[in-house]
Amino acid sequence: MARKSEEDDSSSKQAAVGFTEAEKRFLKQHEVCRVATSHDDTPHATPVNFIFYDDGFFYFATDYDTRKYRNLEKNKNIALVIDIYNSTIDNKAVIVQGTAEFVEKGKEFQSLYNIFHEKFDWVREEPWKEGEAPFVKVKPRRKTSWGF
Repeated sequence: MARKSEEDDSSSKQAAVGFTEAEKRFLKQHEVCRVATSHDDTPHATPVNFIFYDDGFFYFATDYDTRKYRNLEKNKNIALVIDIYNSTIDNKAVIVQGTAEFVEKGKEFQSLYNIFHEKFDWVREEPWKEGEAPFVKVKPRRKTSWGF
């Protein structure tokens, strides 16, 4: 199975790494990914709900008292895995390495909150306000994918 990789270190309002139309459809159809962070050479991985936005960035919510938030405060490097993996040969995956920034207030926060509120039951059941929990914006620097 062929793997595709792309890398770019530039930063802008659009993600530096491009995604194929098949990858974009896949990313928009899924809502759970695994997030990997690290601090002091100790890796930490956890599943999160995410959205892949038209700007090519990934977004997820976190709390201030989580390991991933504390790790990202100290080390902005992050990796995401979005995949379908089972015992068949029809596996698909997009793996992204990038940098994270926090979205804690303002128009971007409210726009993200509205999207998450519409998409995820848990947001409607446990709403929050600016300053209570941030979103994490992942800016892809490198991506690898297969199965597309």
